[in-house]
Amino acid sequence: MRMESEGLTQIPASRTQGHRPRANRTQTVHRKSFKFSFLPQACLCLMLCLVMASGMVAVHQSDALAQGGDSTAIGPSASDATNAQAVPSTEESQKPATKIPETPLEILNGLGVFVYPLGLASVLVLWVTIERLVVLRRSRVIPQPFVRRFFDHMREGHLDPKTSLQLCEENGSPISIVFAHGLRKWGKPSVEVEQAIIDGGERQTSQLRKHIRVLNGAATVAPLIGLLGTVAGMIESFNTIAAKQAMGRTEDLAAGIGLALLTTAAGLLIAIPALIMYMYFAGRVDSLIIEMDGLAQDLVDLISAEGLADQERAARATSSSSKSTEVKKPA
Repeated sequence: MRMESEGLTQIPASRTQGHRPRANRTQTVHRKSFKFSFLPQACLCLMLCLVMASGMVAVHQSDALAQGGDSTAIGPSASDATNAQAVPSTEESQKPATKIPETPLEILNGLGVFVYPLGLASVLVLWVTIERLVVLRRSRVIPQPFVRRFFDHMREGHLDPKTSLQLCEENGSPISIVFAHGLRKWGKPSVEVEQAIIDGGERQTSQLRKHIRVLNGAATVAPLIGLLGTVAGMIESFNTIAAKQAMGRTEDLAAGIGLALLTTAAGLLIAIPALIMYMYFAGRVDSLIIEMDGLAQDLVDLISAEGLADQERAARATSSSSKSTEVKKPA
């Protein structure tokens, strides 16, 4: 308690007064980040609802087709069935053969209700990818001109705690925010400075990793949507066989088979890029964190009590050597 009270009495009044507006700015930034971070969660919930609705609609259509086939099989008499088998109707013979969709418009129509969750997943992956490419730029996270000038002035002794803290707050980059947490412990033991930097670094790490889990979730959910479409397509094909009493044309099965193949392919086309971008962004965040940790350690060596003592000893040694050389010159 005595050490803490002494540390509090040493804080200048201007520093405590300038800290209040910064708290208001941080609260505003947190409110804005909360609004933007809520959007991916809402999109995931919407995609889940669309997946459930798509599965229910597909199963309902398959059941309706099966019930229609059963009613047509029970309604006609035995003689009508034999006549129908012997002489096919002109409408059935003139019916064009169904094929698997090939053009983009046919593919969208062939996906049916599954186009909505798959489309939402693709838009979500594209949005997160572009947003993280902009946020995780090295020039934004660790601006080299600012870091280089900052350490040059610190080593030359041109910055005091108040000025250096003001420079970091004005820059606003993640590395400057980490530096600001350590500068508030200027002159304290290295353990306290490191702990303050660790606390600030954890907050910035969570900001850098934000929205990356969305890519991992899309890479996991998209193939499952494709698998659900595969199951729905196979159910539709078997219901068609049951409706035709196992004597229908093979072209009648193309619709169900096409749905099964298209949904599987669409799910994989979304999941593969999402997984690649997730691995890329995870590695990029790790490399940025390692570089930030090295720069923060250099700052600890400059502003901690041990580092300041070493700088004073070095300055005394250089001054004594310069005086000795000046004394020897007149002789």
